[in-house]
Amino acid sequence: MNKKSITLLIVLLISIFDSFGQQREELWIKNGERNIYGIISRPDTKAKRQGVAIIAHGFNGTHHSGMTYFELFNSLGYQCYTFDFPSGSIYSRSDNDTMKMSILNEQSDLEAVIEYFSAQADVDKSKIVVIGESQGGLVAALAAANVKNRIEKLILIFPALCIPENWIQRYPSISDIPERTELWGVGLSREFFLELRTLDVFGDIGKYKGPVQIIQGDADNIVSMKDSERAITLYKSANLHVIKGAGHGFKPHEQKESLSIIKQFMAK
Repeated sequence: MNKKSITLLIVLLISIFDSFGQQREELWIKNGERNIYGIISRPDTKAKRQGVAIIAHGFNGTHHSGMTYFELFNSLGYQCYTFDFPSGSIYSRSDNDTMKMSILNEQSDLEAVIEYFSAQADVDKSKIVVIGESQGGLVAALAAANVKNRIEKLILIFPALCIPENWIQRYPSISDIPERTELWGVGLSREFFLELRTLDVFGDIGKYKGPVQIIQGDADNIVSMKDSERAITLYKSANLHVIKGAGHGFKPHEQKESLSIIKQFMAK
């Protein structure tokens, strides 16, 4: 093998394995006609079956935010999958037409991902963990309530459980809803807001009976702490960890604290 070939091989190996022994690759999952793009990181383990952690990103986010969890969950022996919701972001590799964004479609996509991993021979279906951030936290909470026993543990990071209520306050009457609303440079359709009026978030999420960990900053100006406090009273087994000074999105030291809490939660 010549020097050039050796160099190319080294580059390839580095692209597959990072310093923590993680093996990463792209993974597309189907949900009917919907194609879901994501990246899976597998632990360096000889175990025939592993648990899996599934990350649901927030509004206009992508799979990139979920890569934060790779090292932690791989070190715990879990596969970790982070993906782009179709129409969930202008940057989505699944579908970037946000005018088709829908909370219920995202719930369906997340449930399809859970179903996919439940059917894989190398996955321990009793150890499926779901992590949802912001709007992804709302979606994760709704999905957990629907699939119930499929999820071992649920982790909600500054979950935007308030989305339906907030938008109903902004558009009190159906006639107030325009054909297009732009939020932070992202276009949303009238159907997105009509659908929100059908959701009973706090009436439904407590149907999930497994352990729940909520993490939120006390300086969050997007999601009210009162919603997270209310949520933990609805779950059978839930805890709220508050990060002092953290807003809606964590700085590196706050993310480190969040990961530490998740590690403790996983050890219980």
